[in-house]
Amino acid sequence: MKALIIGFIVIAAAIAACIPAGLGWWGEVLAFLRGCLPVLAAFIGIIAIFVGIMDIKDKITAAKEEPKKEE
Repeated sequence: MKALIIGFIVIAAAIAACIPAGLGWWGEVLAFLRGCLPVLAAFIGIIAIFVGIMDIKDKITAAKEEPKKEE
């Protein structure tokens, strides 16, 4: 329950920081998002490559084990 309340408080603080009547950090938030987007895209791409490699390894392992089950 504490985590839920703290989560709502943090979200409210983030919204208050971005609106013009609050701290007015919307420009800085957009600059941060523009700056982190290429890094985030590269990170997601690396994760997708690792997942693809693991999927190929799993298929190879499953193909090797299949004939053993038939014996």
